[in-house]
Amino acid sequence: MEYRELGKTGMSLSAISLGASSRGGVLHSLKEEDGIRTVYTAVENGINFIDVSPYYGHLKAETVLGKALKDIDRQRYYLSTKVGRYGSDGVNCWDYSAKRATESVCESMERLHVDYVDLINVHDIEFADLEQVCGETLPALVELRDRGIARHVGITNLTLRHFKYVIDHVPAGTVESVLSFCHYCLNDDALTDYLDSFEEKGVGVINASPFSMGLLTERGVPAWHPAPPPLQQICKKAAEYCRSKGKSIEQLALKYAAGNPRIATTLFSTTRSQAVRNNVRWIREPLDEDLLREVQAILEPRFRDTWLNS
Repeated sequence: MEYRELGKTGMSLSAISLGASSRGGVLHSLKEEDGIRTVYTAVENGINFIDVSPYYGHLKAETVLGKALKDIDRQRYYLSTKVGRYGSDGVNCWDYSAKRATESVCESMERLHVDYVDLINVHDIEFADLEQVCGETLPALVELRDRGIARHVGITNLTLRHFKYVIDHVPAGTVESVLSFCHYCLNDDALTDYLDSFEEKGVGVINASPFSMGLLTERGVPAWHPAPPPLQQICKKAAEYCRSKGKSIEQLALKYAAGNPRIATTLFSTTRSQAVRNNVRWIREPLDEDLLREVQAILEPRFRDTWLNS
């Protein structure tokens, strides 16, 4: 497994890492024991970064992950969770206040059975008042960092320009990492437009959703996927082309997304141990450059198409 530094945090992260949203049944139904076993498989195969949120499954993901982490040496993994986005009884809600952020971190640590988190993020800032994020949420997390409850502070977001706005409007060193999703994958590399800016500020980069939340899979997208229909159709065409060549679009997508050395790690989420083993094997194999060019040509008419978060 290749490991890369996350900005100036001192954390050296595996090139691919485990997103725990699946432990909340976010994308597909979950058997709890499968979710727990997958965490063990990831750590045993060299994955050392795990990302979760109280929002995923409305606390379920943290609860299931916590059951797994009880049996894993704390020195074997870095743990990331989030504040700001929540839900209960099937209803989503948001609260970016300092009070709720502080309470949320403590509640997450109880569910996760840890006494500190390595990275605490403000979750999906595109839903927030950015002035509140800069003036209230982040200062609360910095205070937790100063107390050793959280080792590092970051932000997550779909709308890339929001990252730069927040980083530019808080004291240097406040934001140590960004987590971007669906913007460094086969059909969208818009994240690259911001890498120079992040590096200049010493901000590390985490990439998520190498399969673009199902667009770049043989199984295809779930019914709720927000991508516009033309993008869904062209990604389906790319997947079918790979299959016609006896290849897997998932393998190509993961290898491409994890291949940029300027990005510390790429998060994927699954509840299947075999999928973890496949992903670890795939990133060790050489990139099929010919197939990449052919698939990029298929995707080119809808390249960098995106959508609003929901």
